[in-house]
Amino acid sequence: MDTDSLRLFVLAAEKLNISAAGRELGMPPAVASSRLAKLERTLGADLLHRSTRKVALSLEGSEFLPFAREMLAQEEAAKAALGLGSKLATGTLKFAASSTFSQLYIVPLLPEFLDLHPGIDLDLRLSDTPFDLIEGSFDLALRNTALEDTSLKGRKLADDKRILCASPDYLERHGIPHEPDDLRTHHLLAFRNQAERQLVAPDGKTGSYDPRASKCRLVMDDGLSQKLATVAGAGISMNSLWSVHEEINRGSLVQVLPDYQVNDQSVLWLVYPKSNVLTAKVRVFIDFLLEKIGRKPVWEKALKS
Repeated sequence: MDTDSLRLFVLAAEKLNISAAGRELGMPPAVASSRLAKLERTLGADLLHRSTRKVALSLEGSEFLPFAREMLAQEEAAKAALGLGSKLATGTLKFAASSTFSQLYIVPLLPEFLDLHPGIDLDLRLSDTPFDLIEGSFDLALRNTALEDTSLKGRKLADDKRILCASPDYLERHGIPHEPDDLRTHHLLAFRNQAERQLVAPDGKTGSYDPRASKCRLVMDDGLSQKLATVAGAGISMNSLWSVHEEINRGSLVQVLPDYQVNDQSVLWLVYPKSNVLTAKVRVFIDFLLEKIGRKPVWEKALKS
């Protein structure tokens, strides 16, 4: 099917003006009318009702319009995948991500991205509270978890190593835990509904980090607040290395149980619904984040291997 005719139909349906749609695509009015008529003959349906005074979308046209838009989006995505196409990426990109990660790594990059892509507007939802990607109609999201949702596709941005840490002051006052079982006598900080995490030592010995089985007196839903409370000496918390690597380097936080690895296989994923076409605006944002953040994550140098 001729995508130029589909593009003409979509524009005419939006403007309710065939001549104006044709002019935007560089077609004289007579050519535009002829192209639309040919498309209608191909489909065997009248897509637009025409009169001397106005143009209206027919019932068949209304039903066909979303499919026409999808076919054009597929064409755009195919060209973008091959690095083809002369048009700039355009449109509003709805992106959802952890507020803590975004404040540290994404928000400072946004002016550069917007300068590189003047045709794109960003609509961001930044929250550490879980959300439904599909229900929220997001084009793209950052998730720091194992990618188990079969309705999603994703690109790995970086590993998401988790560690236990506490302030030097807290450890001086309450002692240093040497085994996972020692955590039961300590004050733990946790996210709401945080699940138990297995801890594994190099020799195969295992334990767990389970706030529900310890003195967990502080529960919250914001990663930055949890880190600040940990620095202030409120207790031991589990944090992503990307969140606390600077504090570890400065000494305001100390890794707890450094010989044990948190076994949760968590990864930073850039995800989007399988049903969505990977449009140019989404592709260029993914590529930008992979280039700026994913190539050599700065936090990977924080701990000795």
